Amino acid sequence: MLASILMGLVGGQRAMTPLAAVAIAAARDELPADNSAPKLLGHPIVAAGALTLAVAEMAGDKQKTAPDRIVLVGLAARFVTSAIAGAALVPRRQRWLGAAAGGVTAVIASYPGWRARMAAIPDYGQTPTGFVEDAAVIAGAAAIVRGQRPATA
Repeated sequence: MLASILMGLVGGQRAMTPLAAVAIAAARDELPADNSAPKLLGHPIVAAGALTLAVAEMAGDKQKTAPDRIVLVGLAARFVTSAIAGAALVPRRQRWLGAAAGGVTAVIASYPGWRARMAAIPDYGQTPTGFVEDAAVIAGAAAIVRGQRPATA
């Protein structure tokens, strides 16, 4: 369940990164055997599409016209993608709990993440703060998924 919560923290900052991370891991067969990720999530085309959307979101975030992550559409996207990722990171019998943990955590985490970014922008600018946030999000998502890899003999 911890992985679902942690992925929700990631999702609070970037909506598409949790989905891309678990889709790539599923496509590489790097999720535990008893995970609740739907087979479609592991299809290479789905993984590539999710990655493309995550990269586009990160690029769009640097634009002055980018909406705040706390607008309703942004919160809904964070909830949905983090819920899917949260469900994929737990055993099948816990999928609804994992989904709730990921989705709710993402919505809650959006607010302090947004406040921190808004506080940093006057001193450091939108683009540099965005790149720092991107690096933290990518590193966090990668570490969470890496922690889910099946043990090898």
